[in-house]
Amino acid sequence: MTPTLAIIIGRSGSKGLPGKNSTMIDGRPIVSYSIDDAIGSTHVDRAIVSTDDTEVAAASVDLGIELIKRPAHLAGDEATVCAVVQDTIDRSRSLHEVVVILYACCPVRPVDLVDQAIEMLVRTGADSVQSYTSVGSCHPMWMSRIDEEGRVEPFIPNAVDRRQDLPPLHVVNGGIIVARREQIMAADGSDPHAFLGTDRRAITLEPGEVIDIDSASDLKVATLLIEHGQYRARRVSQA
Repeated sequence: MTPTLAIIIGRSGSKGLPGKNSTMIDGRPIVSYSIDDAIGSTHVDRAIVSTDDTEVAAASVDLGIELIKRPAHLAGDEATVCAVVQDTIDRSRSLHEVVVILYACCPVRPVDLVDQAIEMLVRTGADSVQSYTSVGSCHPMWMSRIDEEGRVEPFIPNAVDRRQDLPPLHVVNGGIIVARREQIMAADGSDPHAFLGTDRRAITLEPGEVIDIDSASDLKVATLLIEHGQYRARRVSQA
């Protein structure tokens, strides 16, 4: 298989749920679940955590994972995933042809998702692979604009009344990104998604198969799934 680097990214400055990347679930910091998925992959040759969070850094060292301390200019709200990954590749001097990007705040993903995404990238020759979930009933055709006086108008005028008649649409769920190193390093920052290339492929998952924590409710759901054994983490690292 093509030489592959995994980068787990997580900054300290979350506004929606402060300190989420170092929050404990089932006695383990959230970041440890993404670390497990990275080093548990049969195709990943090297794994690195990129963070400015001291608690995430300490947890990563405890788990024996390689650490790159993220510079301050890449730790703010405006820092792009591409810029962070480029920095990590540069500073680690990695020459791996394929790069897996995992969010530290995503403790729930299918146990074989990393390998599936790598294999799809290599098999298809695509520039990138991401995981997606159906938008379901949260479809743009069923969305509305509401003005200051509470008046409602459809976002997209239509006569669709049944969910099964909605055209299929999917949204990125934060489970994984896999891209080619050459594509990542060629991106100049003018388009934050340029590192994904032009041939972008998707792995589609069912709702709930990935939980990317953005809110307190996401954290509660992930905690219930993990603590009650409905989601089985790899647990290949030593917590």
